[in-house]
Order: sequence, then structure tokens, then C-alpha cells
Amino acid sequence: MKVFLADDEIVVREGIRESFPWDDTPYTLVGEAPDGEMALPIIRDTNPDIVITDIKMPFMDGLELCRVLKEQMPWIGIIVLSGYDEFEYARQCIQLGVREYLLKPINASDLREVLDKVSAQLKAERKNLEHAASLRARMESDGKFLKEKLIASLFTDEALEEDAPNVLNRLSTMGCPVPAPFYVVADASFSPTDTGQQAASTLAESSSGIVNATASRAGSRLLVIGNTAEEAEERAYAFSTSLSRELERLNCKRIRIGIGDIVEEPKDIIRSFKTARHIRHLLEERIDAQTIILGVREMGDVTDEMKTPSVISDAKLYMTQNFSNANLMLQDVAKAVNMSNSRFSTVFSQQTGQTFTEYLIYLRLNKAKELLKTTNIKSSQIARDVGYNDAHYFSYIFKKNTGVTPSDYRSQYQNQPE
Repeated sequence: MKVFLADDEIVVREGIRESFPWDDTPYTLVGEAPDGEMALPIIRDTNPDIVITDIKMPFMDGLELCRVLKEQMPWIGIIVLSGYDEFEYARQCIQLGVREYLLKPINASDLREVLDKVSAQLKAERKNLEHAASLRARMESDGKFLKEKLIASLFTDEALEEDAPNVLNRLSTMGCPVPAPFYVVADASFSPTDTGQQAASTLAESSSGIVNATASRAGSRLLVIGNTAEEAEERAYAFSTSLSRELERLNCKRIRIGIGDIVEEPKDIIRSFKTARHIRHLLEERIDAQTIILGVREMGDVTDEMKTPSVISDAKLYMTQNFSNANLMLQDVAKAVNMSNSRFSTVFSQQTGQTFTEYLIYLRLNKAKELLKTTNIKSSQIARDVGYNDAHYFSYIFKKNTGVTPSDYRSQYQNQPE
């Protein structure tokens, strides 16, 4: 299972990274960050099974990180690191769905015990998702079935534009936060449908009304709301990415998600749906990838084949010029190319075959290799020059990606006979 670590203390991160026998366990440390704000885009990129987070961190603390993960990626198991004087914070985290907490200082045996416990919980929960029929029967009995039927009525060819406000008003009496300023529909297909539909429903239920899901013949349809057009787009891409990753975890195949127009009027929801469905139908014809997410704005790019590649080229150029900035984050690059964070993350990975984090590491390590080959600059300084404030983390990332330490890499090239 993949593990991510968020803690503002370098000594804590280094201790967990270096003292825990990762290679002798079923766990892989896929990344780390000094605060929740930097952690979140990397978590979206690396898609860990378990996140270990400190509570007290700058910018975005552990509590807020837990809230976001519970809303957007509720299948992630969270372990909280706590000092004795932070127990009340830990109690709040438990209410946010945190699985376990560890008191500092942490030793390897305690960490292994907690990781094993959380891992077992996650495996059991994923197995339970396979019982979609019984869960759906329970859903019908408590009124959620009616809610699904109402949402589904918005997504039929027979739906009348003038009926949409009445449907939304009925949904509002059932606790859904609609009507809303902006709407966008996503249409998803996958196989097997039963397993995927339950995953979509469970994920939507955890979104606090931001996303409402209903089953369709091919998969699921999603109504996403936002207070602004930008927020609706961000939520649609974030949810679609989260859903696709959960479907992949459940071994679903042929995952295709179309994202429609962002609309303001309830009567236009049907237009957003038809656009999303049209995109999804086009994606069904593609066999070049297991998972494809495409929005109406990218469909515009398809008619102008140079547009999306140009945006990705601009993003890569920006990253090439700024990778030495240790604080460079996905949202900085997304802003530079005028995209929402989630849309940029999705488009970048699908166009390049690499996540943002993978490409950033590639740029930094390429420069580090060059400096190690051609200069005598200390490894700790090279780390800072390529964007790593923590020299030990730089060494860890370098060895993980190249198989050798920076000093060994330098020796291999500088000791070669001329």
C-alpha cells in the first residue's frame, strides 16, 4: 500500500523515512510535504492508500487536511501524529474519520502496527463495496432511492426544461443544497457497473451535497454544484479524478468520464447532461487508455489540435523555468496556464503520461545529475539549487529514482578515465 507523510518537522519526516524498514514491508512511501497546502496536490497526484499527518502545521493544518480528504478522497486511511498536549485536536480528527493516531516520538514497531491495522480496515471496506445489491436495498429503504430517481429525472431525453426547477426544489426539501448558482453534469461509464455505481454513490454521499449521483445503464451520472463557474469546474474535475482512481482500485475497466457545460439556469442542466453524454460516447470509441476524463473545454481543443498541446508546452516551460523554487506547487502552474487545479492535473497527466509531481521530480533530478557530473558543488547545495530544502529528502528521492545515492552517482561519472 502507498503511504504519504505530512509533517512540518524535518526531523520527524526524516525519522519516519529513514528508520522505518519500507523495503521489508508491503508499504511504499510515495511522498512527503511540510504542510497540508503543499501536501494536497501531491496526494491527488500520488493517490496514496494511507496518509500520515501531523496536526499542527503552517498554512493548512492537519485538521483542515483531514476535512478535505474526507470530502474528496474518503477512501484514504488517515493516521494522525500527535503530541501529548494536542489530544483534543486528535479527538476532533477522529470525528473527521481519522483511523488511528500515534503519539510522538514514533518508533518503527508502533508505526508498523498502526499501518497494519489501517491497512486491514481498508481492505475489509473495499471488500464490502462488492456487495452493491444489499447496500442499494438499504439505500432504497431510507429515502435515498427517491433522491436518486429525482436526480435521474434531470438526465433523460424526455426531461422538460421547465420541470428542472421543481425537481431541484423537491431535492432541497430532502437536504440537498440546491438550487445553486452553477451546475455541471458528468457522465461516467465503467465495467462492472454494479461495483462502480456503488463507489460513485458512496463518494457522492461523502461530498456534503456538492455532488449528487444516480445510476445509469452504462455507469453513473453526476450533478455537481458550485457558487462560481470556476468552483463548479474545479469540483467536477476533482470528483471525476477521485472517482476514476477509486474505480481503478476496485478493478473496474474501460473508465470513461465526460464533463459537460457549466450552466447557471436549472433549465440548462439538460444541456450540460447531453454534452457530457456526447463526450462520453466519443470516448467509448477510444481503446488507447484504461481511464479517460474529458471536459467540454478539451473537446474544443480537439477541434483545434494545437491548443491543448500548446497549453501543456506552456506548463512545461513554466516548470522548467521555476523548478528550482522549493515552493512551486501544482496550483502555481495551473494559474500560469489559466486552468483550475483539478482540470490542469487531469489534462497534464493524460497528455504527458506523467503526473505533475512525476514531471517536477524528473526536471529536478535531471538538473541534479548534470551538476553532480560537471561540478564539485556539495550535494546539500545541489539539493537547494534544484528545489529541495531538505538534503536528506533529496538524497532519498534521488536514490529512489536512480538506484544510487548522489555521492555514488558523482563517483561513477567523475572517476571515469578520460
